[in-house]
Amino acid sequence: MKEHVGFFKAANNYDILDPETGEEMLHCREERLGIFTKIFRFTKYRTMTPFHIDIRTPDGQHVLSVKRGVSVFLSKVDVLDENDQRLGGFKQKFFSLGGSFKVLSNNDEVLCELKGKWTNWDFSFLAGDNELGKVSKKWAGLGKELFTSADNYVLEISDAVPHDHPLRQLIMGAVMCIDMVLKER
Repeated sequence: MKEHVGFFKAANNYDILDPETGEEMLHCREERLGIFTKIFRFTKYRTMTPFHIDIRTPDGQHVLSVKRGVSVFLSKVDVLDENDQRLGGFKQKFFSLGGSFKVLSNNDEVLCELKGKWTNWDFSFLAGDNELGKVSKKWAGLGKELFTSADNYVLEISDAVPHDHPLRQLIMGAVMCIDMVLKER
């Protein structure tokens, strides 16, 4: 996942690329920002602002949405399918050094946990001792790392997660959750 670099931008935009070919597979756009949200994105309250990211194929077919309302203390993020039906979401845990979320089903049952390490930018999806996937930050170069907040992430999903299981879509939506909730400061 590659975040777009922008000067004086309120909205976050990403592209999901095939790691082997570099081909764009999905576009992630934050197009539904209200005027007050845009204004608050340039203040110290930016981490509290709502977001709604639509994930689409390059030809415009809607795949997923990741959204959060106003967040004062802990975030609760929802992941919606192509018909805007809730697949599940993420509930931020109260205290963790590297960042941690409960990954929830559409009826709020805990499917697994998303845990970050405080020593680096690696996150793992854990169901007990089983790692279902992981997200790691990819070095983007000195200039981009020092002068922008745009980040690149690599997502790996275990073959143990069936291709038709909603958890696969939740794991994909988690990359936006990590960046918007924990890293956009």
